[in-house]
Amino acid sequence: MSKASHAFHADVVGSLLRPAALKTARQQFQNGEIDAAQLRAVENEQIRHIVGKQQEIGLQVVTDGEFRRAWWHFDFLEGLDGVEGYDVEQGIQFNGVQTKARSIKVTGKLGFSNHPMLEDFRFLKSVAGDAVPKMTIPSPSVLHFRGGRKAIDPLVYPDLDSYFDDLAQTYRDAIKAFYDAGCRYLQLDDTVWAYLCSDDQKRQIRERGEDPEQLARTYAEVLNKAIAGKPEDLTIGLHVCRGNFRSTWISEGGYEPVAEILFGQVNIDAFFLEYDNERSGGFEPLRFIKPGKQQVVLGLITTKTGELEDPAVVQQRIKEATQFVDIKQLCLSTQCGFASTEEGNSLSEQQQWDKLRSVVNIAASVW
Repeated sequence: MSKASHAFHADVVGSLLRPAALKTARQQFQNGEIDAAQLRAVENEQIRHIVGKQQEIGLQVVTDGEFRRAWWHFDFLEGLDGVEGYDVEQGIQFNGVQTKARSIKVTGKLGFSNHPMLEDFRFLKSVAGDAVPKMTIPSPSVLHFRGGRKAIDPLVYPDLDSYFDDLAQTYRDAIKAFYDAGCRYLQLDDTVWAYLCSDDQKRQIRERGEDPEQLARTYAEVLNKAIAGKPEDLTIGLHVCRGNFRSTWISEGGYEPVAEILFGQVNIDAFFLEYDNERSGGFEPLRFIKPGKQQVVLGLITTKTGELEDPAVVQQRIKEATQFVDIKQLCLSTQCGFASTEEGNSLSEQQQWDKLRSVVNIAASVW
């Protein structure tokens, strides 16, 4: 393993269900009943509690549950220079349900400066104790993919080469800023690679005039530029997700269409991969993972339902994966977070903690 590898055989993806007290405070803030400082005090208290809870069940890595965000991606992206959020007519279409109607556009030169989430990370680090605090942010490809060329001001970026150059530099600056704030474990969340595995999503990409194969090459290049020269003691993970909103999903299909470029060419330390159902395909694409160099965090425990997986079945699937990746490079987690948006998935907080405890227990018995 590289010096960067934290190699937690039991890991946590990031978002956690928002407790009632937090939901109430956020509503009160929107209604003008409490101010930003009062809301932050409630967030701090709730984050302290869930960090303690993650440690209590045996996790060595903790997140803040993304408790200060409404979305896994927009909150971060809107904090970048040159990016604006705005309300749209329709939300993002999931399987049978739509998100709130929100989107983003690039209206100025991209950059990373004075981002509010640096302070969010510093707070997490201050309450993490002996655990490693993990920061989660959307991957650079997420900024481009949803809106494509239409969401980028042509006066600011007449050609997309300079846009992608600035996007990579923006993320280099973000990675350095989080590192300087004490972050040694950063996770980039990315739905795009899974969309590039989906026939239906690829059809939609072509219909809007883009080539999915070229997009994959471009996104791989941007990722590699963004993480080039990162400090050796910084672990960067990439979480590949097929969509996670109120227990529904967007894309389906195994990793084979992108495996060679994603696993073979992108210089990430750890891949967090969804493997919680038949939509995820088999483990064969893992043959492209670099031997001895990268962790593969198998998302075999679902966050979409509260029913607990049979540990024997999970252990058997881990064993199947060892046909393609050394067991030392494998880890276990849930397939996604429990609340990619503040609405959260359809299970209880108790079921959430039972799931994470199961991850810890199964990992302890396997490794």
